[in-house]
Amino acid sequence: MTAIEAQNLGKWYHRQGIGVPTLLGTLAQWGRRHDTERFWALRGVDFKIERGQTVGVVGPNGSGKSSLLGLVAGTITPSEGTVRATGRISSLLELGAGFHPDLSGRENVFLNAAILGIPRADVRRRFDAIVDFAGLREFIDMPVKHYSSGMYVRLAFAVAVEMDPDILLIDEVLAVGDMAFQMKCLDRIRDFQKRGKTILFVSHALDMVEEFCDEVFLIHDGRLIQRGKPGDVIFSYLRAYMVRLGLLNVEEHGTREVEIRQVRLLDAAGQEAATFFTGQPLIVEVRYQANRPVEKPVFGFNLKTGNGFYVFGSNTQIAKYPIASIAGDGIMRLTIDPLTLMAGRFFLSLSIHSWDHAVQYHRQEDLHPFIVKDASEHKGLFQLNTAWELKPAS
Repeated sequence: MTAIEAQNLGKWYHRQGIGVPTLLGTLAQWGRRHDTERFWALRGVDFKIERGQTVGVVGPNGSGKSSLLGLVAGTITPSEGTVRATGRISSLLELGAGFHPDLSGRENVFLNAAILGIPRADVRRRFDAIVDFAGLREFIDMPVKHYSSGMYVRLAFAVAVEMDPDILLIDEVLAVGDMAFQMKCLDRIRDFQKRGKTILFVSHALDMVEEFCDEVFLIHDGRLIQRGKPGDVIFSYLRAYMVRLGLLNVEEHGTREVEIRQVRLLDAAGQEAATFFTGQPLIVEVRYQANRPVEKPVFGFNLKTGNGFYVFGSNTQIAKYPIASIAGDGIMRLTIDPLTLMAGRFFLSLSIHSWDHAVQYHRQEDLHPFIVKDASEHKGLFQLNTAWELKPAS
């Protein structure tokens, strides 16, 4: 059953002028609006979200993500198209939205619930659970204007989830709370998923998006430009915007006297994969075609992190694995065992060049993404073999 459906959904606003207008300029413009003054925050968006799905929305700032959630929540009216949500909605779209600063936390619980359309009797019945979840019992009768941003979020989230919605909308606010409260929120989201609730949330925390979502929307310049599996969409997003920022240089070049025809990333079982685990093997299989006999070719690779940091690079020349010559089709295998990278996203570059580095036959720069996951609690970029030994002082 469909929980949320949008058809040709769009929202425009009047673009504000630059600078402070003169009185005459204001009078001249008053009452006049032109299509050229419209700014489309979102346009031509179509999608269906089935009941029980968790969908993430990613994209750069200003791309239209928050407008999309506001349209679904009904706090924003569409300029064109339609959006329909079936079931009770709870939303956390803006820090402290629905709170009155001069009212106490207790009073704001009832106010916020009323805005969400929740009967007062339900709020009374659930009040203690709301306060306990927020962890604000000693502050609940204090005016919320004295709350920290974290306290705001804790109370707003507690109201939203304790009202047992069918659809939960979240716009980045979880990033404000402290670590302990974030863990409580994530546990509650997992519980919602088990109970078949529908969740739509915007987040720049791509690890969280990948972990929790069944599907991810990528929005750019007000358009839904991609939707699909979390890993695929996240890599598209990272690659596109890291290239724009100059952190990645996704390209291919070379004479093509030797061509890279296919690249497969394989796990320990020899199965093609996009996710690998710290301490396990990563095998890179490169199928090439030498269009003429080539003497002493060098195969190389390098790795970058998801934010463009150069991690490691090597080649067959450095590894003292000389290749006399190649001709026709062949396969080169690179085995990294064990993989010592810690959890994160990485980009693999591959190259085939001449022994003297003067000729680049084929280079694929930052073209092959993969994910590393780590089950340990270690932190950092690499896993190092360590040993501790307690010795008495001599």
